[in-house]
Amino acid sequence: MSHADQRENIHQHSGWLIPAVFLCVIVALSGLFLGWYLRPGPKPAALPTDKSNQVRMKIHNLVFAIPANYIQNSATRSGGEQESVALAALFPSWLGYSDATARLFAGNAPDSPVIRLLLHTDSNPLNADTRLERIYRPYIREASGAPGFFGLTKYSFAADSGYEDNELLAGADGKGLVLFLCERPSPELPSPNCLSPDRPLGKTVSYSYRFKRAYLARWPEISAGVQSLIAHFRSKN
Repeated sequence: MSHADQRENIHQHSGWLIPAVFLCVIVALSGLFLGWYLRPGPKPAALPTDKSNQVRMKIHNLVFAIPANYIQNSATRSGGEQESVALAALFPSWLGYSDATARLFAGNAPDSPVIRLLLHTDSNPLNADTRLERIYRPYIREASGAPGFFGLTKYSFAADSGYEDNELLAGADGKGLVLFLCERPSPELPSPNCLSPDRPLGKTVSYSYRFKRAYLARWPEISAGVQSLIAHFRSKN
């Protein structure tokens, strides 16, 4: 082989060798990054803040000004347009997070006083009466719907309905029917919650809230407090 042929052969190899090495490096780095992102175990949670500066935001057509220490997601504290906003407050003071109350916000005891709210866009909001008939009624046992405790009507779900580990409780507050989907206490669920499902806040926005079942007897205070808190956040805009 002549020197010219050797030089041509080297040139042909070097033309694809460098891009191939570069591609292998990119693939290896991408694999490492993906492996780290998808690694098992809990992901870091958003850190709460005790800052109380007002964060202006808009959920569809509704404007809010919410203190930062009520907002659970750190990214949401940038404000602006939002699809949903998760909030937390202490009952019965309705105060947001502070360093002094950090232990309460982090806890999950059966009597945890944290009320968790969710405001979000909703293209088809349902009031409680419609939700009871459309969503829950098909799964309710025929004979249920008897007067229950704390001034609430109790409905039991049929077995294998998907809701059988919950009870549905219904009452009336200043804005009409209110529903609570409450987990049944059990050894596997020692700290049960009650969820008040979505209620319309406007034509395209709904809200829900969740609290520990231990506070169910005080549901009128909780319902009124949630409504008052949301109204306060809207009055600041």
